[in-house]
Formats: sequence, C-alpha cells, structure tokens
Amino acid sequence: MNGLTVMLITLAALACGYFGYAKWLERTWGVDPNRPTPAVEKQAAGGDYAPASRWTVFAHQFTSITGAGPVTGPIIAAMFGWLPALLWMLVGGVFFGAVQDFTALYASVKNGGRSIGSIIEDYVGRTGRQLFLLFCWLFTLLVIAAFCDMVANTFNGFAKDGSTIMPNAAAGSISLIYMAGAVLFGLFLKRAKPSAGVQLAVGVVLMVVMVALGIWCPIYLDAPTWRLVVFAYLFAASVAPMWLLKQPRDYLSMFLLIGMILCGVLGVFVKNPTLNMPAYAGFTVKNLDLFPILFVTIACGAVSGFHSLVSSGTSSKMIANEKDMRLVGYGSMCVEVILGVVSLVIVCAAATGGALPAGTPFQIFSSSVAGFLTELFGVPTDIAACILTMCVSALALTSVDAVARIGRMSLQELFTPHEGEKKGPIQKLFTNTVFATVLTLLCGFALCMAGYMSVWPLFGSANQLLSALVLTGLAVFLKSTGRKGWMLYGPMTVMFCVTMTALLQAVWKIFGSMADGTFVFMVQGLQLVVALALIVLALLVVYHCVGKLREPAAKQAD
Repeated sequence: MNGLTVMLITLAALACGYFGYAKWLERTWGVDPNRPTPAVEKQAAGGDYAPASRWTVFAHQFTSITGAGPVTGPIIAAMFGWLPALLWMLVGGVFFGAVQDFTALYASVKNGGRSIGSIIEDYVGRTGRQLFLLFCWLFTLLVIAAFCDMVANTFNGFAKDGSTIMPNAAAGSISLIYMAGAVLFGLFLKRAKPSAGVQLAVGVVLMVVMVALGIWCPIYLDAPTWRLVVFAYLFAASVAPMWLLKQPRDYLSMFLLIGMILCGVLGVFVKNPTLNMPAYAGFTVKNLDLFPILFVTIACGAVSGFHSLVSSGTSSKMIANEKDMRLVGYGSMCVEVILGVVSLVIVCAAATGGALPAGTPFQIFSSSVAGFLTELFGVPTDIAACILTMCVSALALTSVDAVARIGRMSLQELFTPHEGEKKGPIQKLFTNTVFATVLTLLCGFALCMAGYMSVWPLFGSANQLLSALVLTGLAVFLKSTGRKGWMLYGPMTVMFCVTMTALLQAVWKIFGSMADGTFVFMVQGLQLVVALALIVLALLVVYHCVGKLREPAAKQAD
C-alpha cells in the first residue's frame, strides 16, 4: 500500500462523516441559529465568556485538542501493523471522537455554556456531578504533568554532553515571543475589531515575524528552568480573560499547526511513499495485546475524553452562533484525524524491513516533515528543523494551557455549593480563581517531577475512560431532553470495556511487581493509587448514569 492511497481513503471517509453523518446529527438534535448563545448572553461578565468568529473558535478548539497524541499514538501503535491503526482512526474519528466532541459542545451550548460535570448534575444528580468533577480534576493533573515535562524537554537547549541544541532553543524562544505577541494581538482585536480578512492578514504577518525573530534570537535554558517558565505561563493562561491571551494565542498557533499538517499531506501526495510496515503484525506484539492497547495508545487521533472538556469547558463559551458548532466540534476532530494518519504514513514510510526507525515518535515525525519542507520548498535544513520543533512543541503547549484552565474550573465547580446554599469559608477559598489555579498547578508540578514516562501510562487509560464517562453522560442528556441518543450507546460501551480492561491490567502488573521484588514506590506506587481511584470513580459515575438511562424518555426540549 502507498501513502497516497491511504490519504485519499482518509479524506473521503472524513468528508462523508462531516457532510453526511454530522449533518444528520445536527438535523436530528436541532440547531437554532437565531437563539442567543451563552457567549452572547454572558459576554458582559467577561472572563471565560467571549463570543468569537467561527474560525477563531475553530482555532481554539483545534489547537487545544491537538496535543501530542495524534503524533505519538499512531507511531507507537504501528507495531501492530498500519491497517489496525488506520481503521481505528477512521472508525473512531468519524463515529466516536468527532461525535463526542460535537455532542459535548452541543450539550454545553444548550445548557448555558456549562461544563459536562455541571450538566450531569441536572440529568444524573449531584452525586454523579461531584464524582465526575473529581475524576476530571485528577485527569487534568495527569495531562499537566505529562505535557509540561514534554515541553520542557523539547525546549531544553543543551545536550547531555553540554553542547547547545539550536532548534530546541529557537523553538523555546518562538514560544515566549508567541506569548507576548498573543497579548498584543488580543488587544488589537479587542480595540480595533477588524474584519475577518484583516484579522487573517495581520495574524499571518505576525506569525512570520515571531518565528523569524525566535530563530534569530534563540534562548538557551535547561529543562528544569523551562519547566518553571511553562508553569508560570500556565498560571497566566488560566486566570487571564480568554480574549487577552488564550484566544489570540490559539488563533496564531493554528497557522503553525495547519501549515505543518498541510506540509505533511502535500509531501505524501508528491512523494507517494510506500508503507514499509506489514498491514497486520499479529494480535500480540512485544508481549502486548492489540486489545486493549491499540485503543488506548491511539487516543487523540480517534477519540479522546480530554476533547470533551475543551468543548464544554472553553469552546462553548466562545460560540457566537449555534450553526458554528459542527465546524468547531466535529470539523476540528476531522483535521486531527488527518494529522494522525499523516503521522502513521510517515513513520511506516521511514521504516526499514518492517522495523520502525530509531528515535522518539516526535523526532521521527518532525525530521520527516522538515525534510518535506527542504525538498518541496527549499527551506534550509536548520530553519526547517527549528520550525518543526516549534510546531511539535505547540501541539503540547496549546493543549496544556487549555487543560490548566479546565482543571481550575473543575476544582471551582467541585466546591461550588448547590443552588440556594451559601458558600462556607472552605468553599469560598476553593472557588477563588487564583487559589484554584495555584493548587491545580502545584499538584500538577508535583506529578511532573516524577517524570513524563511515569505519568504517561496512566494518562492514556484515564483519557479513554473519561471518554466513556462523557459519552454515557451525554447519552443521559440526549434521552432526558427527548433527543435520540442511541448512536452513543455503542461508542460508550466499547470505550468503557477497553479502558477498564487496560486499567485492570495495569493494576495487575503493579501487584506482580510487588510479588517479584521489582516494585518502585515513587513511580508504581503513584500509578497504583491513581489507577484505583480512577476505577472506583468511573464505576460510581457509570452506575448513576445507567440508572438514568433506564428511566422513561422525556419529551423534546430546546
């Protein structure tokens, strides 16, 4: 099989999903373009509510959900062969992931821009809400820890022997300039209120200037220092108004990420590489079984629970018109699937004799796409490497700043009293924006110090388990409001079985390490505690949700 055929199949499948299946869902559930959205109704309050154009919201959703997963997941999963990975991304993307993202956004917009956890309270009950919010907050800590450690190591300007690494240092410099440039761009949009064309032109020019300036002035810092810088940025991104930092930064970052994807797709179309990996390598590879490992390894490229937190946590508070929801919720996931398939094609084309090339997934991907930049457009090798390093780091950074804000909001919601109840001293403290942000980041920093590899195994399972819980909660919402929700039953059941199997296997493996004397308390002890907590919370949430699904359906609601 060649890469061009794979890409054509992918684009055709996603087009059918977006223009066919998603359009049908939109008609089935109902979209009212004349109904004021929460962003419009609550914009005077500022903060999290900030109506924006459909492409600005798309940029926020896409850059926030497109983390490291679409690159690392398919490359790692290629050990089972390229066909299982491709099929899961296409089926999962069209019927699982994009549906979850769109439905979460839809439910939130129809419920005043509230998060999934808050919506669950209306349709499942307060206990279900509290359990879900606690699960979400624990999950955000895992994401913060894993992605911050990844970004810090990517920006590390020094090799082990003390020599400097210019592409890493330039990528870090570009990121710092992007943060400052985003604030200026946000102020420009707020004060000048430019047309969509002017906004696009200014954004492109600003992006080019910032990238060039960062390459010209690289900043050499080590990983621990970058870790502190990243956490300082996360604090600002969590407490600042959306229009001032997060919204404009996502818009500017979109050009980098879309450009990277287009370069990869164009490279595949022009070079039409052969996939040098078997279509199917077997059910068990390296003592790992295809079920459930494949479905946990490929998350963001197929379905990811984290996406629902972005849809209902931030994007829903930016939607200016309900007709924009399909593009933002379903469309952004389709583009992420394209990135996942491009990553799969690139790594399989770089393989030799059925064996994956040496290096990390990010190194394999970035070096290949950088090669496309050099061969197709004549970009110097060093500059191409700097640009791709920045693009790859942006995948993680634009996700982790969103999840820091979502983690803060989840903690605040967890301690928000029921309607009619007064806030006590503890509730006032934990619902304070600054305190909730600091506590969330401190806990994330503590996990980050344990290292990326000690956290990542839990992240994959927790992420997919969150997807199962969200799909279950959304099915309750659809049934409770008289809307058809049967199309969510299959995905929620599959994801629950997959992730519970993976978590139970992880717990069993940890107990096995205790028996053979290889148990490491700081790493495996942390994994065991979090894994057991996730399993218990998930079972309790599902118990409450399934109870509601068994009740008679309600009449159609707005």
